[in-house]
Amino acid sequence: MTLRILLLAGLLAASCCSGADILMITMGGTKSHKIPFLELAKGLIPRGHNITFLNGFPADFTLHGLQEVTPSGLVEYIRNYTNWDLLGARMRGDMPLSLWDVFRFSWQICDATLEDKETMDLLGRKFDLMILDGAFPECALGLVYRLGVPFMYINTVGFYTGTMALAGNPVPYSTTPAFYRPVTDDMSFFERLSNAFYTLVGDVVYTPSMLYLQHMVRRHLGSDVPNIWNLSRNVSFILQNGQASVTYPRPLLPNVAEIACIHCKPAAPLPKDLEDFIAGAGESGFIYVSMGSSVKAANMPDHLRQLLVQAFARLPYRVLWKYEASPALLTDLPANVKIGRWLPQQDILGHRKLRAFVTHGGLLSMFETVYHGVPVVTMPVFCDHDANAAKAVADGYALKLDLETITSERLVRAIHKVIHDPTYRRDAKRRQVLLKDQRSTPLETAIYWTEYVIRHNGAYHLQSPARNLNFLQYYCLDQVLFLIGVVYLLRALTRLYLNPRIVQLGKEKLH
Repeated sequence: MTLRILLLAGLLAASCCSGADILMITMGGTKSHKIPFLELAKGLIPRGHNITFLNGFPADFTLHGLQEVTPSGLVEYIRNYTNWDLLGARMRGDMPLSLWDVFRFSWQICDATLEDKETMDLLGRKFDLMILDGAFPECALGLVYRLGVPFMYINTVGFYTGTMALAGNPVPYSTTPAFYRPVTDDMSFFERLSNAFYTLVGDVVYTPSMLYLQHMVRRHLGSDVPNIWNLSRNVSFILQNGQASVTYPRPLLPNVAEIACIHCKPAAPLPKDLEDFIAGAGESGFIYVSMGSSVKAANMPDHLRQLLVQAFARLPYRVLWKYEASPALLTDLPANVKIGRWLPQQDILGHRKLRAFVTHGGLLSMFETVYHGVPVVTMPVFCDHDANAAKAVADGYALKLDLETITSERLVRAIHKVIHDPTYRRDAKRRQVLLKDQRSTPLETAIYWTEYVIRHNGAYHLQSPARNLNFLQYYCLDQVLFLIGVVYLLRALTRLYLNPRIVQLGKEKLH
């Protein structure tokens, strides 16, 4: 009888969120933002849920239960915006993106998305839950309001904590480095001073940008859309793309769960052409080189391409290089190098003959590196690459090179160092053990909390009242100011009323 009751209770619990219609949205400017969403979608669909996924990159595959919506305005805007020479800018010592580019992105991409019919058609449908990208979610919050459903975040940029702070999660400047700065959570006095300065500068740029975005949202969705910041504070749950072993230990509220490496998976056999190429290296092994999806290797300055080619030619290893241009255009390619427009990165990182990974330091690439236990040479380019590299260097499995000062000699030395100094591979393996030692997989965690929010109609009981406090209230500065005011008031009253009385009493005693 007891078993029947338990089974019935389990079926009822499952049925309350089965077949949910979920709308996912990312407005991230690089394709890597799609990956955590797709992995969660692949986990939710077999459980009976239907996923609609709005993003700026046309689908690479079809999956029953998954509908990808790629508004042409959003796709075109991202294509034009990201037609950049990030590597050249970094090598010149320039900011990869100007303050104007940072400022304009949020409201321009919002305008391009909301003026598209494919986006507005979504308002005619019914959804049970929305899952937004924690990086640039503000425009999508207008759709949340119009659809009137609970929403969650996937914080795709692991070191970004802005949306967590708005939800009331503690993110002190003293131990929370700005996500684009090359420092860790263990900062000196001057690093903490610099970190606070850069964080505040970021807020200065962010605030007017959001005010203009607010205007844009109301223009498309109606003047009654509330303040974007207030909408953001009402988030039901945050799936944070981090974990103490690869990002930092954080004080997390009950409505935050870490899902770093949700996309990581064991290596599969490589295609025959790649395996044959690697086999030709014998036991010396091979190096893998990739600048990820955000940095197009084919757009790099010619002098950097020549520098890399010269360095690879000097290595006693074979080199697999993710390079988007045709091999016919590289007439000086050494015999030990094979390029590919796309390469199966995790299958390569998990290959037993891989000796080192040369990368830009993108977050997902760094997670995969730890998952497969591979030492790394990083060459950070922009955004969170410096922060990711700083953490990896601190953890002992990576060596960082600056593109401003890189030479072929320095690159060759760095590759040899991470290969022949056993501490790099040992620390990579140690981090691998820590990352994998969890009671549930990141995907299982993400699925559980997604369905939990659906089961409990937004799970608003997990929210902290801290989300409704402003800066002065949260840090009790209003109380400090009040007490200072009281002290000054008492002091003023003392001078006004008591001091003359004391003087008068003193005179009377003298007489």
